[in-house]
Amino acid sequence: MSSPPEQFVERMGAALAQAGLPRVPSVVFSALLIDEDGRMTAAELAGTLQLSPASISGAVRYLAQLGMLRRERERGSRRDVYVVDEDAWHGAMIRRDQLYAPMIAALNAGMAGSKGSPAAQRLWLTREFLTFVDGEMSALTARWERRREELAAGSPEG
Repeated sequence: MSSPPEQFVERMGAALAQAGLPRVPSVVFSALLIDEDGRMTAAELAGTLQLSPASISGAVRYLAQLGMLRRERERGSRRDVYVVDEDAWHGAMIRRDQLYAPMIAALNAGMAGSKGSPAAQRLWLTREFLTFVDGEMSALTARWERRREELAAGSPEG
């Protein structure tokens, strides 16, 4: 029988994968999330998850690009430590400009070359949707930051 942290990694990893995150980054993120201090080396991740160092390398690079973890140098060593923040989802959300801005720019360029066509309508609607979502995410992020401050005044126990 697996331990509670292993069960969590399996269950959360599966949930993230079902939501569209690749499988290996899903379990790496889950392992860091449940780790007591949220810090693990690549070797620790590989051993814990029974994955190859190459899989871990690709997964942490992917998660770092999303803003869901960061890499730090272990003090007095040349080893990297991968760290998940307490509020990792927030970190990923505030990087939305890196997600939406390039897509919106590409859509704008595509629209310029397809004026008056059915494709232009699709591109325009897609751009408007992404612009709308980006604006809503800004408002949502601000509301979360206010809520986070409220939560900091309390405790998880109530």
